[in-house]
Amino acid sequence: MGTVTLGVSIAVPEPYGSQLQELRAGFGDAAAHGIPTHITLVPPTEVETDRLPAIRAHLAEVARAFEAFPMRLEGTGTFRPLSPVVFVRLAEGAPGCTRLQAEVRDPQGPLARELAFPYHPHVTVAHGISEEAMDRAFGELADYRAGWRCEGFALYEQGSDGVWRKLREYPFGTGAVGVPAQPAPRGDAAVPRP
Repeated sequence: MGTVTLGVSIAVPEPYGSQLQELRAGFGDAAAHGIPTHITLVPPTEVETDRLPAIRAHLAEVARAFEAFPMRLEGTGTFRPLSPVVFVRLAEGAPGCTRLQAEVRDPQGPLARELAFPYHPHVTVAHGISEEAMDRAFGELADYRAGWRCEGFALYEQGSDGVWRKLREYPFGTGAVGVPAQPAPRGDAAVPRP
């Protein structure tokens, strides 16, 4: 029996996901290309591999009962000095994310866990880099805007290389047991900046 490190999150869709990932890398965040742009529902959590079937079933059940909701990113925020993070604020969709993460982390479910900080949905764009670079991220993305309709979430696993990979998608309201993730397309297409 082994363990895996899992996370559950809402992916920021294209073109916004790639835009923010490239910007994060440009600010000097070395982890940028190993972390898909997302809104966390369950932070990195180590679990026994034999719990995966129960976790997948639980996530499918949560998704089946959930409905799509609007999401809008607008401006920046920071957790400094408590935590070295700059983020893009979630101006719309926070109640949906908060309810969803509570259901995913149900105390009676297979992903029950305490959080180090109160839940605050956001999109990290700088973490653990120099204060100057975090100030730059905060200023350059102050006018950032993006919107979409959240229609599901996904289960991710962190590899031994530190890279997070999508295992399964859970669309809302489908009753599906989860859709296996498709590999990301390869290529270096130019991504317009916001």
